[in-house]
Amino acid sequence: MVYSVCRLIERHFIIIAVLFSCLAFLYPSFFTWLKPYIAICLGIIMFGMGLTLEFEDFASAIRNYKAVTLGVVLQYTIMPALAVVLSSLMGLPQEALMGMVVVGACPGGTASNVIVHLAKGNVALSVTMTMISTCLSPVLTPLIIYSILNQQIEIQLLPMIKSVFWIVLFPLFDGLVLRRLLRSRLDPVLHVFPSVSILVIVMLISCIIGLNRDLLATFPLLVLAAVVLHNLGGLLAGYGVGRIIGFSRKDSVTIAIEVGMQNSGLGVALATKYFGAATALPGALFSLWHNISGILLAKRARTMFSGK
Repeated sequence: MVYSVCRLIERHFIIIAVLFSCLAFLYPSFFTWLKPYIAICLGIIMFGMGLTLEFEDFASAIRNYKAVTLGVVLQYTIMPALAVVLSSLMGLPQEALMGMVVVGACPGGTASNVIVHLAKGNVALSVTMTMISTCLSPVLTPLIIYSILNQQIEIQLLPMIKSVFWIVLFPLFDGLVLRRLLRSRLDPVLHVFPSVSILVIVMLISCIIGLNRDLLATFPLLVLAAVVLHNLGGLLAGYGVGRIIGFSRKDSVTIAIEVGMQNSGLGVALATKYFGAATALPGALFSLWHNISGILLAKRARTMFSGK
């Protein structure tokens, strides 16, 4: 019975996401209560990932330094460049251009690890890239923003590292240790975690929609189009360059997700603090859209990797 329910959730998680998103738009209070627990929810998912991984997976990811380097380089080059090009071509107002650049200069978000997990990609590679891009962000993000917008900003290194540690590394490590200790005893329950991850990410998307309902109701079509193209451009660049260089489809999908999914929460915070609330619009829209596109990509990748 449990297995059947899990399979049903995995097979129809796009439909579930759409239904919950509509419900969140109509009744935001059903989901906005989740905001203080977003980090905990992501931690639960990372713990579940740890149960499915081995320490050797991370040793392999570290040895695959070319893929890690490619992902981080694309993260901090393609995404800021796309932000400028798209904003200029589409004639976005100055506030929107600033917001696009800020989001484009941010590191990968922790949600990328969840999407890679759902896509059956290389989770260890994804986590490694997230860690490195996050640690580099206090230097590279302000440098990129200053070079494009001529505006100095500051990102505190310690809070960033602490955030990644408690949301990603700590629960993931706990899962890895438990897996090492119990081994095959965990196999009968491991099939539950993909479904749990799907439901949690759907709830997080619904929470984001509920929190930004008034903004979404204004339907800023031009900015939304720019955000969608920005995200899709990052996904395509990550996958395309990865395949051209010769990485496997699984690693290329992982790189694509890591490049295309930004830490939009950081982008919103930086835009609001240094440029004003109006510039936070692209970050807020990106926060919503990149999770939706990530789910769609995960669905496609799962089918591709299963050979169906």
